[in-house]
Amino acid sequence: MPAKQTHIRPADVRGLSRLAIDATLGLTRLVETMHHNIARLLGPLGQYTQEPTRGITGLVYRTIQGGTRLVGGGIDALLGQLIALLGPQQTASSATREALLAAVNGVLGDHLAASANPLAIPMQLRVEGQPLVLDPQALAASLPQAGGRILLLVHGLCMNDLQWRRHGHDHGAALAAAAGYTPLYLHYNSGEHVSRNGRALADLLETLLQAWPVPIEGLTIVGHSMGGLVARSACHYGGLAAQAWPRQLRQLVFLGTPHHGAPLERGGNWVNVVLELSPYTAALARLAKLRSAGITDLAHGSILDQDWQQGDRFAHKRRRQCVPLPQGVRCHAIAATTAAAGANAGKRLPGDGLVPLQSALGQHAQRGQDLGIPAAQRVVLHGLHHLDLLDSPAVCAQLLRWLC
Repeated sequence: MPAKQTHIRPADVRGLSRLAIDATLGLTRLVETMHHNIARLLGPLGQYTQEPTRGITGLVYRTIQGGTRLVGGGIDALLGQLIALLGPQQTASSATREALLAAVNGVLGDHLAASANPLAIPMQLRVEGQPLVLDPQALAASLPQAGGRILLLVHGLCMNDLQWRRHGHDHGAALAAAAGYTPLYLHYNSGEHVSRNGRALADLLETLLQAWPVPIEGLTIVGHSMGGLVARSACHYGGLAAQAWPRQLRQLVFLGTPHHGAPLERGGNWVNVVLELSPYTAALARLAKLRSAGITDLAHGSILDQDWQQGDRFAHKRRRQCVPLPQGVRCHAIAATTAAAGANAGKRLPGDGLVPLQSALGQHAQRGQDLGIPAAQRVVLHGLHHLDLLDSPAVCAQLLRWLC
């Protein structure tokens, strides 16, 4: 009999309540900024300010914000007591809840983590949606068929580990059946900076391999979209920390990974630029800047801390350090184009709807930026969109050729 599943938990209500309070406070500040700039009677292209209003007007806004915080704190305290009374939840999380949480984390995950919101997803290794306890006895009990060939699958932005199964197909299960891999699935907050997730993944893999219950033959990582960037970041920081797990890494496979960024997100920055031209609309640029750190990293293919610690992460052009692929690891890239096979002959092919073809292949016009993935380890598949990479028979066949 299947376990009972729930679409919402008491902690979710508490998290949503905190988000609602945060949104109310943010909207009040936005309105106050617009009010202040309009009251200054500047020209349409005058210099705007983020300063609060003063006098009676300022007192009104401070009162609204203080009252909102007071009410929000009271609601949060009551919900906290209710959660404590209800105790641990025994029901499994539904696929619907998991998908919604993943989407919210993708868009607002950095804010959720910074504000300790219960909706923030903690990084875990999972199998069939259940977290693994990383000690030898627990792993042996959870994975009685564990073998020496470990396969880690890392999902992309706004997604979760359960979504590797699409239309009844799971690349991890296919590789397990064909080549004896033991598939594990990373579950993480995709709204956090890629570099933060990379560091956390490096530490998690170090713990995993130390606790693995059987001798290890090798580790293979398959990353879809942002997942490929997180894997590359983990390799970089694992190497810097002289961790042991990178020496077990045999192969890296990138499925539609935007190594050099995704211009679809960068186009959103033009909204910020236009809005900030006038003091009367500048406050509205805050709405466009609600998107998470993970999204802005994805726009540029950023995988290092210094890529976002210096300068404005919302800048249309952002300096990014190119990080080479890990040495001694066979790296493969599968890119998709929405064009049909044979179409646009001799012309530049479009990407998969989200990631340009050259970015997914790691290719770049500047020699120092090109990742140098060998031609035999790159494939372009036609007639596919970004998410089709998760269940395409052609993708699965290519994985089997490379990894078996």
